[in-house]
Amino acid sequence: MIRKQWPVFVLAFVLPLLAVYWWWGGFNKVTVAELESGPHFYAYLEHEGELGKLPKTQARVFALLEQAGITPGDTITVLLTDPRKTAKDAQRAKTGYRVPLDAKLPRELMSEAIPRRRVMAATVQAAVALAPSKAYQALADQLAPSGHDITLPAVEIYRPSGTASRVGELTVEIAAP
Repeated sequence: MIRKQWPVFVLAFVLPLLAVYWWWGGFNKVTVAELESGPHFYAYLEHEGELGKLPKTQARVFALLEQAGITPGDTITVLLTDPRKTAKDAQRAKTGYRVPLDAKLPRELMSEAIPRRRVMAATVQAAVALAPSKAYQALADQLAPSGHDITLPAVEIYRPSGTASRVGELTVEIAAP
């Protein structure tokens, strides 16, 4: 009986899951390169706690920028603690959006300029849910043969595609070894 139902199972469950994974960029290649990056000027709020809740903090920054009449640019998150080694309630990050250097920011927001520097960067076109794990794994794989590991802070820059039918592009930057 099971042998007769496997094609139905594949058609009903496996193929749709593979299709969604493909659409979200799960099969897209990650490029890793050493390059010059920055400067990046951004407005942000500090986030403490589970990194899975970063979107709530980002939404707050977005709303504050829009209320001030500032159009938010690409999303920027600076990871300050390693989620592999830090308890969820102790994880820390700065998260916000690129803004013009002369922007008059609301009092609730902080700003920072990340200077031009040499970085190891991993870039992938994928959905926000998949992109970080793909990018960090590619960085770890690139660094492992030389005995290095991912160093923090890590700068994540997510550029949305602008359309609902396409995924955006995430670049994760760490200090070049």
